Amino acid sequence: MKLKLIFFPILIILFSCSTDKEINSDFVIYPVNSKSDRIEFFWKDNHKQPFRSLQNLEKYINSGNKDLIFAMNGGMFIQHNIPKGLYVENFKTLNPINTLAGKGNFYLKPNGIFYVTKSNESAIVSTENFKANPKIKFATQSGPMLIIDGKINPAFQNHSRNLNIRNGVGILKNGSPVFVMSKKEINLYSLASLFKSLECENALYLDGFVSRTYFPKGNWIQKDGDFGVIIGIIKEK
Repeated sequence: MKLKLIFFPILIILFSCSTDKEINSDFVIYPVNSKSDRIEFFWKDNHKQPFRSLQNLEKYINSGNKDLIFAMNGGMFIQHNIPKGLYVENFKTLNPINTLAGKGNFYLKPNGIFYVTKSNESAIVSTENFKANPKIKFATQSGPMLIIDGKINPAFQNHSRNLNIRNGVGILKNGSPVFVMSKKEINLYSLASLFKSLECENALYLDGFVSRTYFPKGNWIQKDGDFGVIIGIIKEK
């Protein structure tokens, strides 16, 4: 009986963080309500210039009689804020898929693609299993995958000293995405473990020390940054 009494409250704490959209002491956690939350991906503004920062995106959204509820950087990028891999926005492929080999987290296999369809359904698949589909409204490629079919990426080491602020996205059992950013420096294994505790079947690493999150209702507001893709939750005023 004692084991059950100790274990049960821990599950409740994790669950409340994910459902009430709060932040805990170590992570910012935002589970998307696919029925009411409107997910959009952003890269360039009306002048064809990258948004770069969360502040620039906030100003852009607010100028259109909308509110930015949540936002975070949405994938790795190269010089001039160009996405490092596949980027789809409003059904248009603005940057091609990257199937090259290389060094760095992006190329740590398997890397993957997070996408949202016209009907607001979300998925994360490995790059090698991705199939282009006209129903895909938004997509971003990054890497590595943190959780693969319910298991932590075997390339990660529990006691790795490669520590950074990190963020990622996972798919919950109900099919909705959950966005996570660490509040302190952690390794990839620790971030993957958080997604596993949320019972994500698949999860994708988005980026490291550059990561920022804008989440006013969670009392976490970061407006700086210098990114490529930004993922936002938008609400009409």
